[in-house]
Amino acid sequence: MHTGRIVFAQFLDLVPVHEFHRCVRRYRGNFHCRRLTCYDQYLCLAFAQLTGRESLRDIETCLRAMRKKLYHAGLRGSVARSTLADANEKRDWRIWQDFAQVLIGQARRLYANDSFDVELAQTAYAFDSTTIDLCLKLFPWAHFRRAKGAVKLHTLMDLRASIPCFVLVTHGKISDVASLDALVLEPAAFYVFDRGYTDFERLYRFTLSAAFFVTRAKRGLDFRCVKSRRVDKSTGLRCDQTIRLLGPLSSRRHPGLLRRIVYVDAETGKRFIFLTNNFTLDALTVAQLYHARWRIELFFKWIKQHLHIKAFYGTSENAVKTQVWVAITVYVLVAILKKELRLDRSLGDILQILDVAFFERMPILQALSQPATDLPQPASQKQPSLFDI
Repeated sequence: MHTGRIVFAQFLDLVPVHEFHRCVRRYRGNFHCRRLTCYDQYLCLAFAQLTGRESLRDIETCLRAMRKKLYHAGLRGSVARSTLADANEKRDWRIWQDFAQVLIGQARRLYANDSFDVELAQTAYAFDSTTIDLCLKLFPWAHFRRAKGAVKLHTLMDLRASIPCFVLVTHGKISDVASLDALVLEPAAFYVFDRGYTDFERLYRFTLSAAFFVTRAKRGLDFRCVKSRRVDKSTGLRCDQTIRLLGPLSSRRHPGLLRRIVYVDAETGKRFIFLTNNFTLDALTVAQLYHARWRIELFFKWIKQHLHIKAFYGTSENAVKTQVWVAITVYVLVAILKKELRLDRSLGDILQILDVAFFERMPILQALSQPATDLPQPASQKQPSLFDI
């Protein structure tokens, strides 16, 4: 019988503590701290994300019930909800953002050699946003509509690793296309987004930065065909053209040439028109690259289903951003765990098994290798996953 460390403590071995404390010192997170350190705060919030705690009172009750076991995971004292609420309110959310970037860099190195649906040597990113509705009376800073509040998560995802690389949390009124200004463009990389981001002045910045974009064209695009290339219509392609914009505004905002590709999906019969500033990639690969954009939609569905980001433990902007970034660190840690242990399970399955085996004294690989039905079940189970990622 294994009498060693609990599964939660072994999971926390993935946390680079030295880098964590470096992020804390950067923003003086433990300045005048008497009881709850930044690391204690992170353990509490990570525990809440992994086990689906609904409120600060729920977190406090569960932590007190498991006080002796949590001591071995690194949480040295009891946690009061008022203390945790104050920490979420006052401690700089950039601590968790910088720590998430450390984990993201580690995860991207682990997944760097993985293949995805498109044969592409360069890095490919998908950029999109998701909206989380809020009560305007509780979150007055998150103004969205007349009687409604919301926050948006503008996310840049590495398509090869399915890892979010950049997240911008804003109130709901910030337009999607304006969030493109926050991106630091990587030369030779591909950026894929839907037609809601079609702003030719901003798209021209990609060309000037030697980066490539793939998007869908809006209706009524005024252009002139400069060159047309042959396509294999059996693959779904209909045309591959080099075009120049003719609109009085669009031609001034994007004076360079563009590539226009028309593709028809054989299953649905739907017609897609893509625009890109890359003229060397195979036309079918461009269509496949846009199709891979749906990975970011799956990511949004996954975090909303498995992590606690649709309701928040605090109402301030700092508390909301803290919770979002902690949730992202948990997602990335689970992805790192899957890769390092070479697990043939979906991230949703891993999260569910961690939930039921959290305080079991067994090797974490053993816990994640056996069926979840062989583990002790909690009093209330989460809703089963609707998809795998």
